[in-house]
Amino acid sequence: MRVSRGVANKREVNTDERVMRVSVWRKLLVRPEMGAIGGSIAVWIFFAIIAGDSGFLTLAGTANYLTVSAELGILAVPVALLMIGGEFDLSIGSIIGVSGMVVTILSVQLGWNIWSAILVAMLLALVVGFLNGYLVLRTGLPSFIVTLATQFILRGTTIGVTRALTGLTQVGGLNQTAGYQLARAVFDSSITIGDAQFPVSILWWLAITAIATWVLLGTPFGNWIFGVGGDAQAARNVGVPVRRVKILLFIGTALAACLLAVIQAVHSTGADVLRGQNQEFLTIIAVVVGGTLLTGGYGSAIGSAFGALIYGIVGQGIFFAGVDADWNSVVLGLLLLLAVLLNRYVRKYAMEVRR
Repeated sequence: MRVSRGVANKREVNTDERVMRVSVWRKLLVRPEMGAIGGSIAVWIFFAIIAGDSGFLTLAGTANYLTVSAELGILAVPVALLMIGGEFDLSIGSIIGVSGMVVTILSVQLGWNIWSAILVAMLLALVVGFLNGYLVLRTGLPSFIVTLATQFILRGTTIGVTRALTGLTQVGGLNQTAGYQLARAVFDSSITIGDAQFPVSILWWLAITAIATWVLLGTPFGNWIFGVGGDAQAARNVGVPVRRVKILLFIGTALAACLLAVIQAVHSTGADVLRGQNQEFLTIIAVVVGGTLLTGGYGSAIGSAFGALIYGIVGQGIFFAGVDADWNSVVLGLLLLLAVLLNRYVRKYAMEVRR
């Protein structure tokens, strides 16, 4: 009996050691951002080799792809939270257009202080986000359909109202309005490093990523997001306020779109009714490349930030390599397909390891 117990104890210890070894590897493997981090390193090395002599490795080249990444990342991180929560928002592109035009028309045409105009645009975005979430939950329709309808309504309204008021589809002159210099300092200033200008939008991107990561991993609300995305009914049964969580997530994506609209309007000193067109699809690509599942319940804010970084590196890398920009869409499509296949494989492998 003593020998048997000793053998049994030894087997238990060996089993525990194997579980510990597998657990560490599995924890790394199932992290949704790991694929995006590895992918960003790979594409950077690739373009450093083929376009390093063309300016890709310079500070100016780095500033270029970080600027592109930051503008997409400002959208991608909040959208990642929404997709983890099991929903989509296809209206963010139109929210960019309408928010920028609201700021510009109120400031340029009506003489408002730009900060008052920005506040109105933020309130409008908040209302749109709330209505998106409310309609999805109230009607039971897929968020894909509801927000697609919102996209067309907002874009059509923006074009119609802008033409009625100005006779144009592009409105400029924002740099002549009251409060513009302060707005420029907040939304369009830059940090000079060497001979390169790094815009403040990069800091906005990093701040949003840090806050979203803290919310997901360090707060009860983050657990609620994963819960409602994984199984909304089960989450509701244990007391999670599913309706409140989803509406807040829709509001978050709308406000992020408004923030990007303000950054772009201040930078270009004007607005365009078509600004933001197709931005929702690029954002979804960045989020999926970042490891977030389309089915919800699994994803990462950090991964989405790296997904946006991959987009910036690829877009600017193709430019520095001298490749026709028309091929950019081909590369993005391949990235999306490969990311989905990789995420599926990693999840399947992780589940097998767990068993």
